[in-house]
Amino acid sequence: MNNTALRAGAQSANNTHMVFANEEHEKFYFEKLEQARYQDCYHKALIYILGISEDTRNHFSQIYDIKSGYIKTECLHQGWQTSGSVRVVRLAFNLYTDGTPSIDDYKRKDEQIGECRGYSVSDIFCCGYAMYFWQGIKLRYPEYCQKQRSVEEILAEMEKKRAENSTDGNKE
Repeated sequence: MNNTALRAGAQSANNTHMVFANEEHEKFYFEKLEQARYQDCYHKALIYILGISEDTRNHFSQIYDIKSGYIKTECLHQGWQTSGSVRVVRLAFNLYTDGTPSIDDYKRKDEQIGECRGYSVSDIFCCGYAMYFWQGIKLRYPEYCQKQRSVEEILAEMEKKRAENSTDGNKE
């Protein structure tokens, strides 16, 4: 693994370093991204998110067919899934497809509604992976995450404008 190249590539669209859960996550991301059909925002988000959990890394081929580009929603019903890995898979699927693709695995409406609820923000983000989920969202929507200002920067700008306005009123 060439660390120099990986580190250079580990910058997101807003030119900040990507956050990885661990070295295995980082290695997985770059290896699988290189194998992917495209290196677009959909694949970057999918592969990054699926790399967070050891369970999803170990069962990647049961979740996603890297050659065809198809997700495998039936993986959500497999015995290796944990509450955390299900959250990882659902977010990855949602970012990749812009939808809730596993609801079609159910015939009854009440089951479909229950599965759709599994894609809610509160169901997905209530876990220890939340900070990494943000990185995945930034990869999927780079155009909206160009530069995020801190609260301090926003307040300083507001204070500066307030000071300018108060001095402009004194010039009359």
